[in-house]
Amino acid sequence: MTNIASNITSNEDALWSTVQNRDASRDGEFFYGVMTTGVYCRPSCNSRRPLRKNIRFFATAEAAERAGLRPCKRCRPTGASTNVLNQVVHELARRIEAEPERKISLAQMAKRAGYSPFHLQRSFKAIMGSSPKEYQTAARVRMLKQELRNDAPVADAIYQAGFGSGSRVYEKADGHLGMTPSEYRSGGKGLTISYASGQTPLGLMMIGATDRGICFLQFGESDQALLTEVKQQFPAAAVQPMPESFRSEFDSWMAALNRHLRGIEPRLDLPLDVRGTAFQLIVWRYLQKVPYGEVRSYSEVAAAIGKPSATRAVARACATNSVALLIPCHRVVRGTGELGGYRWGVQRKRVLLDTERAASKR
Repeated sequence: MTNIASNITSNEDALWSTVQNRDASRDGEFFYGVMTTGVYCRPSCNSRRPLRKNIRFFATAEAAERAGLRPCKRCRPTGASTNVLNQVVHELARRIEAEPERKISLAQMAKRAGYSPFHLQRSFKAIMGSSPKEYQTAARVRMLKQELRNDAPVADAIYQAGFGSGSRVYEKADGHLGMTPSEYRSGGKGLTISYASGQTPLGLMMIGATDRGICFLQFGESDQALLTEVKQQFPAAAVQPMPESFRSEFDSWMAALNRHLRGIEPRLDLPLDVRGTAFQLIVWRYLQKVPYGEVRSYSEVAAAIGKPSATRAVARACATNSVALLIPCHRVVRGTGELGGYRWGVQRKRVLLDTERAASKR
């Protein structure tokens, strides 16, 4: 699908045709503004058609409002249909969760709901915090974990979860299982975690990493206390000091983290190897998308992932995050604006948020 925001001029004839046909399937993909009346509308608006020369096209309602336009009172471009779209998105999510192994056609689902595939894809990601494909992968991993816990043979578990082949699930294992299916079934037995620690502006920090990426990143009072935490979280893994051959890579990670903590490097791009339930993974993935310098309330996170009643579960997912900073759970606060709790101390949370806010204003 062509990106309307970047190709608006070249697509104006096609967009105008959509407006003339009042094509409801394109609602939400773009808006048109009537410059002579100062309003903007959905493509399907039933109001009298303005002259072509008097309208402009916008990729989002926000863009139209920045241009000084107000929402049309007839088609309510920011109103009622949003609830309908939420229902469609949540129905798709329920279908994925009920039968994650089945292949679901986004095009067919969109056609049945009266939306374009692009519109449904974009809306699903905005509401659920991940694309339909990512959401289905998380659901399949959850089913795979259940099969493995029930002592199903690895090959059978992979097939039952809908991955189709071993290569597919091994591709997905790094970001979802945090280990291969065989490792998961054995409780992480045979997995090697290397650790090292260093000082940061917020105190001592320890990094634990597998050969796939960072699985442990936490603040603490002493090396021994942090090492004990690593071993408690990964009881079946072999835990060893960081080999000297990996020291330069560890040093580069620590340098990036220190720059981040000083507000110099807003975006951290370090390899991750996290594990958790399907729900935790969805929460953590959403948190990684919260912009630097911004915060969300627990209820806002719950609503964004399509679980508005799961505020407490969101709080638990934040509290069980083992990878500070890389999964920025410090950006979640109470609905009142109070900081709320933080696994590594409220004072650290306050400093992190103050640093990010100050750096984002530079």
